[in-house]
Amino acid sequence: MNKVLKQAWVAWLLMPVLFSCATYQNKMNAYYNQVRQSDYNKAERLLANNSFLQQNRNRLLYYMEQGKVLHLAKQYDSSNYYLNLADKFIENEKKSAGSVVAGKLLNPMMETYMGEDHEQFFLHYYKALNYLYTGKQDDAIVEARRITLTTNAQKDKFGVTSNRYTQDAFVLMVQGMIYETAGDINNAFISYRNAADLYVKIKDQQYYGVFLPDQLKRDLLRTAEKMGFTDQVDKYSAIFGKTEKDNTLSKGGEAVIFFEKGMAPAKTEQNFILTNNGDGSNTFVYAAEEGSIVIPFDFSSSGYSSDVSLNEFRAIRVAIPAYNAIRTVDQASAVVNGKTYNAELTEDINTLAPAILKQHMLKILSDALVRQVVKKLVEKGISASAKEVAKNNSKEKDEKKKDDKAEAVALATGLIVNIFNTATEKADTRNWQSLPATVSYVRIPLEEGDNVVELTLGNAKRKITLKGTGSLQLYNWCVTR
Repeated sequence: MNKVLKQAWVAWLLMPVLFSCATYQNKMNAYYNQVRQSDYNKAERLLANNSFLQQNRNRLLYYMEQGKVLHLAKQYDSSNYYLNLADKFIENEKKSAGSVVAGKLLNPMMETYMGEDHEQFFLHYYKALNYLYTGKQDDAIVEARRITLTTNAQKDKFGVTSNRYTQDAFVLMVQGMIYETAGDINNAFISYRNAADLYVKIKDQQYYGVFLPDQLKRDLLRTAEKMGFTDQVDKYSAIFGKTEKDNTLSKGGEAVIFFEKGMAPAKTEQNFILTNNGDGSNTFVYAAEEGSIVIPFDFSSSGYSSDVSLNEFRAIRVAIPAYNAIRTVDQASAVVNGKTYNAELTEDINTLAPAILKQHMLKILSDALVRQVVKKLVEKGISASAKEVAKNNSKEKDEKKKDDKAEAVALATGLIVNIFNTATEKADTRNWQSLPATVSYVRIPLEEGDNVVELTLGNAKRKITLKGTGSLQLYNWCVTR
């Protein structure tokens, strides 16, 4: 066997060793298992020793996971130290030219991770809770205002009239609650109205797997009434239909309990074939369950001129991410002072995350197509160059033998490059997976002094004591299993 061909076969055999095809989930399994077992000290140590997360392109994930695990461990100041680092990373970090090039030529896992759209909203949620738990209400109010800034940034990115995910109803509700803790009823009303509007503009009033909560209806009408906005009371009373008056106000104030269940769905990698119809349009077709998607090849991002014909590439395999989501919602309730209050679902990341990914799918497919076509063009170019060099350097006098050997070198070189290209083709499977799969909530009245509250979430139970102070307070309970 030709020496170069032997080298190619050796490279093929070594491919599993040279290039790990492990997803992000595989790299993080040990950490997530400790989070599920509530061993937060061990989970934190595993994070600190995870070399994958220490790479700058994955730094944001490290900050977010550290922030979450420290929040679970009730180390709220330390949690916000890392969550603030995550916030600053998103604001200041620019994707380096090198990471973008690597993402275009190898795979998107080489690019700097900047967070999914919903993950950026959850930063504000946890930071605000941390501030409230440590008595820093002014900082929590700042975080509430930053929810608006993040919302505006999302709208600027996709357009005000876009049907894409640019606002988060749950986080807008939390924003209203934060304002209420400070007695700012006007801004609380605006937040509740903004959240409700996301539901009412949809036919079945279902926003990413969540139906309009009755509690949100009551909060909106109550704050509108307090502000004397009778026109708003009339408008939304007509929209909501029969809505019970919120008569839960008491001298001890109220508490909102957030029930966080499970963990966000993991991303997996799927391989699909894009087909070229060969009509010279340089467009490919992706056959999805909901219908075919036509993907034009973007020459401007490929580095190749538009006079290159892609007709010879009739079928191209691409790796794209997909969520392994199982939608389950456990019943949650709170018993206080002899009365039971049932919680309502307010966020379903098992539905939300896949929906957001679907909205990004055209760009993901387009980038994957460019990446694979560029790899194939590079493979073709290197193979041709190797053939030319081999032919020029050959000492054979017989032209046929010279051509045969040069062809063998070209074939072997192309095979080696093909092996490398195949091994490096991956989907971006990174995500902030310690976020909850679902969040439910309930608003309960408190008596003055100590209130023993019995919480139930599926099969899990917890008993807490909340002191009725006359104001609104927030409490979250995370059940990660």
